[in-house]
Amino acid sequence: MTSVVTPVAKVGAVGRVARHQMGATPVKFGKGNGTRVTMMSRWKGMDEDISDDQQDIARGRGMVDSKFQGGFGLGGTANAVMSSSDYISDGFKDLSNMTDEGFYISEAFLDKMTVHIAKNFMGIPKVKVPLILGVWGGKGQGKTFQSDLIFKKLGVSPIVMSAGELESGNAGEPAKLIRQRYREASDIIKKGRMSTLFINDLDAGAGRMGGSTQYTVNNQMVNATLMNLADNPTNVQLPGQYQVEEIPRVPIIATGNDFSTLYAPLIRDGRMEKFYWSPTFEDRVGVACGIFKADNVNEQDVEVLVRTFDGQSIDFFGALRARVYDDKVREWVKEVGQANIGKFLINPSRDKGKVTFDTPAMSLEILLSYGKALEMEQENVKRVQLADSYLDGAVLAGNSGSSNTDQSMVAGRSNRSQQGGGVNSN
Repeated sequence: MTSVVTPVAKVGAVGRVARHQMGATPVKFGKGNGTRVTMMSRWKGMDEDISDDQQDIARGRGMVDSKFQGGFGLGGTANAVMSSSDYISDGFKDLSNMTDEGFYISEAFLDKMTVHIAKNFMGIPKVKVPLILGVWGGKGQGKTFQSDLIFKKLGVSPIVMSAGELESGNAGEPAKLIRQRYREASDIIKKGRMSTLFINDLDAGAGRMGGSTQYTVNNQMVNATLMNLADNPTNVQLPGQYQVEEIPRVPIIATGNDFSTLYAPLIRDGRMEKFYWSPTFEDRVGVACGIFKADNVNEQDVEVLVRTFDGQSIDFFGALRARVYDDKVREWVKEVGQANIGKFLINPSRDKGKVTFDTPAMSLEILLSYGKALEMEQENVKRVQLADSYLDGAVLAGNSGSSNTDQSMVAGRSNRSQQGGGVNSN
């Protein structure tokens, strides 16, 4: 039978032993006469418990009389402060349920990202490897989706940030968040999995879009933080933590449309490696084939589509496929009634079940007709610029004006041309 002796600091004081002092490891205390007594904790099983304390709190509900558990309801002490999901990073992107079967991955894109990630994890001696890979190019060309497919293929678990997180009402908050997300990715690497910090649309959050863009303190600190990460990738500290702790290096991959809007020292070659993504015709056909694969559209028809809409971005073909489903949706709405669609779409009862309908036929003629309709809508956005008419003055019908969209647009343009002619004549 083991005896437990509690060390007392002075006479009259109540002695206590902390849990880590009385653990499963034997502890020796001096008795003042040169002898030492070895003791074991009577709470050995609890000392070796490595379970989640927060969940232990929740498990203890109802096991102790209510007068010993302060408060009731959500404010009670038997409620866990954090749930198990709170331990998961907000930026973690789970790609386990994503399938890359049937989707096209550009060889050039795959090669660039694979080499960049491998070089950063290799630790090549006496070689300055850029930490950041900047993938930039036109809008809607599939930069993010290609990156997700490559992450899935390589077994990378990315920590993701968006441009909206690079600005805040609190000064310094975005810079702190970048460091926090970087360390979260580093923790994943510590556990034996590859990870990256993936920033979407970096130029939209940290760049300067013309002279009218307000340049804030957070813009400066985001650029400065990324520069500091590129220069010191293994020594990343959070505010208030100043101990030197070496952490695993985390490659950073950022997407954007125009990196010339970023701070020039950030995009220099030693810190950022640039990759201009301009998909070739083969790339566009390959991606489009993956989009229409489930609809049994053959490759020859896809090539005709890509050639016909050569000036469109890759996401145009995804929007085109979604537009073809409009007729089927209209038929379903007509069948159930417009007033009843909520009963089928939001928390449907068991008798109604899930909404199903037949897959629409996607022949080349149907796809071309819907594609022309999408192009016409794009043309209307460029042609009918109501802001120009509205900002010139109050465009009201009155006796001679018109609130008709097309007519007011024509009237506004004619007024501007007359004003321009008067200035030139003078």
